[in-house]
Formats: sequence, structure tokens, C-alpha cells
Amino acid sequence: KQNSKTGNGDIDWCLYKYRHLVENAFARLKHFRAIATRYDKLKLQFESMLALACAMIWLPM
Repeated sequence: KQNSKTGNGDIDWCLYKYRHLVENAFARLKHFRAIATRYDKLKLQFESMLALACAMIWLPM
């Protein structure tokens, strides 16, 4: 904020940028209901659904 008494001079903006990208990726993955609610109890099925969701996000539609 402009009226803040402490500045943002000591923030690592490059690290902040990458953290923001990771947080956005998790937010997009949570749009898939099966991943957000963990319907698949087996590790293999959950990882398969996660890979499918990542592929759907990655591919342009």
C-alpha cells in the first residue's frame, strides 16, 4: 500500500513470481472435482487422474 510504513524492498520478486505460478497451477487443478475431493483412494488411480488433469490443462482447447 502507499500508506504502508514498511516497504517491499527486501522481497525476492523472482521467487514471488514462481510461487505465484505454482499457486495458480494448484488452483486450476482444484477445478477437477475428483482431484479436489480425492475420490480415488488408491495411489495409482489418483496419480492417473492427476496426470490426465495436467494434460487437459496443458493442451490448448
